[in-house]
Amino acid sequence: MKTTRAFGHIDTWVFDLDNTLYPHHVNLWQQVDARIGEFVRGWLNVSPEEARRIQKDYYLRYGTTMRGMMTEHGVRADDYLAYVHGIDHSPLEPNPAMGAAIAKLPGRKLILTNGSTDHVDKVLARLGLATHFDAVFDIIAAELEPKPAPQTYQKFLDTHQVDPLRSAMFEDLARNLVVPHQLGMTTVLVVPDGSKEVVREDWELEGRDAAYVDHVTDDLTGFLAGLGAG
Repeated sequence: MKTTRAFGHIDTWVFDLDNTLYPHHVNLWQQVDARIGEFVRGWLNVSPEEARRIQKDYYLRYGTTMRGMMTEHGVRADDYLAYVHGIDHSPLEPNPAMGAAIAKLPGRKLILTNGSTDHVDKVLARLGLATHFDAVFDIIAAELEPKPAPQTYQKFLDTHQVDPLRSAMFEDLARNLVVPHQLGMTTVLVVPDGSKEVVREDWELEGRDAAYVDHVTDDLTGFLAGLGAG
């Protein structure tokens, strides 16, 4: 039986953005996913089916499709990010309950994302959470090396002077919790609540029982509220 890490010692709360701070079933990422496919198709001049195959292959192997496109085909990050994040953020709704729960957590709240700061700003504005976070570490700050690369987490920790032994990480992809757990962070996997259909790859929904996942929740707002009340 695995030992589950607790939260009493935590003074830094680290959150992924997409499918973590808003519900999976909003399927906002599905819009980004479609834009990525369009970008790959246009850049490589291949069929939609081949573009999809390449997109998912790079996502799995490189951490992001962008990293694969940069490595294999010389794509510029600025061009890619500007295109794929050109989406409609209106499906996102304000979540004052989550804001209140985050506000009650003791210490700093940071965002660690494979997306861009521009995307983060738009998402947080729609959710009404912009004032609740102290800093954002995005793919540019990571020097375009996405999670789950170990050096990305280390650069994040160094940049924001975070003690991993006093930190918690919230993520929707279990594989992105492997390194945080190895570093000593308390890890929380945020999963779909099962109420609505979600568009995800099978591997993206795996890992709930992994040794590097300390906690699993399908209701982040309720989970955080419980911590703040503790």
